[in-house]
Amino acid sequence: MSHLNYNHLYYFWMVCNQGSVTKAADALFLTPQTVTGQIKALEERMGGKLTKRSGRGIEPTELGQLVFKYAERMFGLSYEMLDIVNYSQRANMLFDVGVADALSKRLVSKVLMTAVPPDNSIHLRCFESTHEMLLEQLSQHKLDMILSDCPVDSSQLPGLYSKKLGECHMGFFSNGDTGGLSFPAVLEEKKLLIPGSRTAMGRKVLQWFDYQGLQPNILGEFDDAALMKSFSRYHSDVIFLAPSLYMSEVENDLPLRLIEHVKELKEEYYVIFAERMIQHPSVKNVCDADFTDLFQ
Repeated sequence: MSHLNYNHLYYFWMVCNQGSVTKAADALFLTPQTVTGQIKALEERMGGKLTKRSGRGIEPTELGQLVFKYAERMFGLSYEMLDIVNYSQRANMLFDVGVADALSKRLVSKVLMTAVPPDNSIHLRCFESTHEMLLEQLSQHKLDMILSDCPVDSSQLPGLYSKKLGECHMGFFSNGDTGGLSFPAVLEEKKLLIPGSRTAMGRKVLQWFDYQGLQPNILGEFDDAALMKSFSRYHSDVIFLAPSLYMSEVENDLPLRLIEHVKELKEEYYVIFAERMIQHPSVKNVCDADFTDLFQ
């Protein structure tokens, strides 16, 4: 048999993972025509069709499923090999972490500190984005770990795992006078800053408003918790939603007062990683750490 072109196999593997030629081409920094041509060359080598149309996307044929199964193992091992080489040969171990932008940065910072070894022999790189975008990066082996506000569905994304690190109740805060209005009626009178509807907490709070029969007076929605905090500095008459333990961390920074705890709303923190990263020392440190005191 003639030699197998592993670039062709890699492009096919990426198309199957991405679900379309266009998405795979974007991830590979190639044109869709180039990717299609490479897969056709692989089909000629394999002697049969490897992909078929499925709605607007692409899925592997029966032959394609067989080839993909082996490609998955091959490229999974190749990434594992690169990780092991990286761990063993770098003076400062490279560790790429994705952080959901909706999470409190102070809490995230304390969680990340557990990933740093005692001798600081690590090169930490942090990237912020939405939960969905970070999962895509993790599944493409572009990240080593994710800190997010919701878990991963391993049945939908095999090979990815999550562990809950902790949770904290949410509360409504203000750095101005609420005019003696009672809660929750004040949420309909005063301007509100809330997490964006693309975030897990944003969706939860909108559901809570509906359950309470409230029509909130929303001034702004923010995917980034730190940006919402900064924005509130310049609008003294607004109310914003944040973790209740936030009060003890910023009371010396801003003249905030807690209007009300909302026990029905909880911000959850998860670490998400690929199976190949289970033995990574930083991942193990985060998974094994006890964050009880942090989230109380």
